[in-house]
Amino acid sequence: MIRPLELLIGLRYTRAKKRTHFISFISLTSMFGIALGVWALITVMSIMNGFERELRDRILATASHITVSTRAGSLDNWPEVAERIESNPRVLDSAPYITAQGMLTHGGAVSGALIRGVSPDAEKDVSRILSSLIAGSVNDLQPGAWGIILGYQLARQLGVDVGDKVTLVAPQGRITPAGLLPRLKRFTVTGLFRLNMYEYDSSIALIHIDDAARLLNTEGHVTGLRLVVDDVYDVARIRYSLEDMLGGDYSLSDWTIEHRNFFGALAVEKRVMFIILMLIIAVAAFNIVSTLVMLVTDKQPDIAILRTLGFSPSSIMTVFMIQGVVIGLIGTALGAVTGVLTALNVETLVPMLESLLGIEFFPANIYVISDFPAELHADDVWRILGASLVMGLFATIYPAWRASKTQPAEALRYE
Repeated sequence: MIRPLELLIGLRYTRAKKRTHFISFISLTSMFGIALGVWALITVMSIMNGFERELRDRILATASHITVSTRAGSLDNWPEVAERIESNPRVLDSAPYITAQGMLTHGGAVSGALIRGVSPDAEKDVSRILSSLIAGSVNDLQPGAWGIILGYQLARQLGVDVGDKVTLVAPQGRITPAGLLPRLKRFTVTGLFRLNMYEYDSSIALIHIDDAARLLNTEGHVTGLRLVVDDVYDVARIRYSLEDMLGGDYSLSDWTIEHRNFFGALAVEKRVMFIILMLIIAVAAFNIVSTLVMLVTDKQPDIAILRTLGFSPSSIMTVFMIQGVVIGLIGTALGAVTGVLTALNVETLVPMLESLLGIEFFPANIYVISDFPAELHADDVWRILGASLVMGLFATIYPAWRASKTQPAEALRYE
């Protein structure tokens, strides 16, 4: 139990005297080292949480929660399958789609693209692409009109805008007397979308599902169904229930399976970054050990006098543990305040820093996300603060134990 006298003596030892300035300097270094580590951990973990949130939201803007197809890669009786699936109360909407790889050309520009045939009315319910148009109108995507909606970056690569013509080279060829010739079709650009995710903005092109069926010779069947469910984090359980309902003839996948490696790598990176940045706090904690060892050596006469006045070894140990805990507590508090303020304002601070330095940290044409999103999680903050305080406490145990073993007679022999 900590008594007021032990607390007062411990706090008194944290203040410097003229002959202990060096010890106090190391104490300050330890304190700011802990503050730096806590600040860096809270800021980096918040930024990584923000990156994960942005990536998940942008992926779900185009990827379906659950995809239903067959092992053959086509779905013939999709209206009946859609009706059965939508009888599940956890499935909110479904939409058919036809997908294929293709090549788009305009003038001398050529670019590969993922061609997706969609039904505009149904697609609005399962993705945010059609609600992310920055030019044109989804109403112009009519069957037989051969309209196409391009990603913003894809349109820039081709040098086209709304109203321009592009030529689509389909993967399925036509057999003619001259041999197998590629299937070509001219489309009119009716819209441009922008999801602010370079991978999607530079590779996806939408056409009407009827036009896709005619172009790709898939009339009567589709590639599959895209589903939206009521809880994207419980999608695995919903997928299992649909698999039981539909039987083994159908192949179901969900967004967690399709992007498992990506989010798994992100989780591993978060853990590694946590461990690496914790080493900053560990180094500062070792400085506390050296500070207290020197202080114990400097305070040998004081310890001897306290022992002769009736202080027990545990009380002496408590006095020196208090000083180490104070250093850790102040450093942790400073780091927590600075880290939380930085995490809450990082989306403003980073553009200011980029403008000041004249550089772009994450160019949009290289990285998936070009800004610095941040999401502060209270459990991350408490975990970091707890780890910091525990490391600071453990750093005090050995020096305080050494102080408690001081023999008064030996300490006062040459005084």
